[in-house]
Amino acid sequence: MPAMSLEAITNLAREFAHKPAVVTAFATLGGIWSAYLLNNIRYFAYHHFLRPTSLGKYKKSPSPAWALVTGASDGIGKGFAEELCSRNFNVVLHGRNKAKLQAMAAITLEPQDHKRDADFKQALHGKTGQDQNSFMNIMRKNKDAQKVAVDEYFKHWDNKGADDETSQTRETRREEYATLTRHYYNLATDFYEYGWAQSFHFCRFSKSEAFKQALARHEHYLALKMGIQEGQRVLDVGSGVGGPAREIAKFTGCNVLGLNNNDYQVERGTLYAQKEDLSDQVSFTKGDFMQMTFPDNSFDAVYAIEATVHAPSLEGIYSEIFRVLRPGGVFGAYEWLMTENYDNDDLRHRAIRLGIEQGNGISNMEKISVALDAMKKAGFVLEISEDLADRNDELPWYWPLSGDLRYTQSLWDLPTLIRMTHVGRGLAHGIVGALEMIGFAPKGSRKTADLLAEGADCLVAGGKEKLFTPMYLMVGRKPEA
Repeated sequence: MPAMSLEAITNLAREFAHKPAVVTAFATLGGIWSAYLLNNIRYFAYHHFLRPTSLGKYKKSPSPAWALVTGASDGIGKGFAEELCSRNFNVVLHGRNKAKLQAMAAITLEPQDHKRDADFKQALHGKTGQDQNSFMNIMRKNKDAQKVAVDEYFKHWDNKGADDETSQTRETRREEYATLTRHYYNLATDFYEYGWAQSFHFCRFSKSEAFKQALARHEHYLALKMGIQEGQRVLDVGSGVGGPAREIAKFTGCNVLGLNNNDYQVERGTLYAQKEDLSDQVSFTKGDFMQMTFPDNSFDAVYAIEATVHAPSLEGIYSEIFRVLRPGGVFGAYEWLMTENYDNDDLRHRAIRLGIEQGNGISNMEKISVALDAMKKAGFVLEISEDLADRNDELPWYWPLSGDLRYTQSLWDLPTLIRMTHVGRGLAHGIVGALEMIGFAPKGSRKTADLLAEGADCLVAGGKEKLFTPMYLMVGRKPEA
């Protein structure tokens, strides 16, 4: 068949265009096709974005709601199982990888409610998040909200001593890990800032080294061992009020995002970054580190300074960190752990561990061997692992808590150290108690101060007896894809 010229095709089209039946046919076909496309778009939008969940109908019965999830060891199945758990379903997991399924079953994730938490922060703290006077902030807390925080936190500890502790009481704390930690820092943050510093961690000390200088050196050392570089995107997991984030950002030139489950600390961290003109380099966001919303492969490096001890599962938090790290990225941590000398069948050992947990908002503390195994199971290639507390330092890491003024390195350290002596703690107990009695301080303030003091005594005992370390250094790398 000979090829038609462009002119012939044009003439043919004009001829058909003057025939109403042809025009009507093409218009009809076009309309049908358009309607088909619009219906597909409507279907996609409704089923993926607009349709309300039907899960609620399974929870109308007074009996517990159950769900079976297949392929639950990773991927979409894992995500679906976590979503069902967050909606208070009992979930039966099915999959081929037994180890991954056991790790999944060991973690019960609390539902997140950012609006609830923000409203409670506002009720408890009001505008004090913008005030640097931490002692006065203790006094300004709303009394009714303070009572809620005190009751919610201490329900896990009151009348639950080491001699009658059961696996069920520990499991209950694990199940409410996020609420327990959040309320602990609602109660303790201002005390930390007043009595310690804006870097909520321990460190090694050198002779003639000022207290805050030693804290900063400890942060620099972690950044050095991780090899954090200028311009990298770095995640601080459990960032407190941002002392380490600001220091590491200034030391390396990296950009740090602090992740924190406590709204008050997010507000204070943001304030301090603004005051140091670091807002373009250091920022903070609210979130549960067990349920990060960041996409896979989001960060060049992740660090955690004495923070992931609050996780209900070390394998769970390390696996989540592994997910958000880019291939080749590095994770570094100073971890709180019981040493291999710890014997849970020894009542004194158990009392020390329980005192540390209660005094520091920890649901479940593990031994060093558990942490090392968790790092490997999460997928990291472990490059460094060392208990820095086990080095032969002349000044032990716990000396500021011991109240032993022989270790004083600078006159500027005296106000902090005197507050940690038994006399200083007794004076604080009396003052806070008197202020609470006359209604100037909210009820529960003295109980919180006593909690921190008892926790400090157990930390010192754990350090002296080599049962506990707050600085087990681990640096692991995510393999290249």
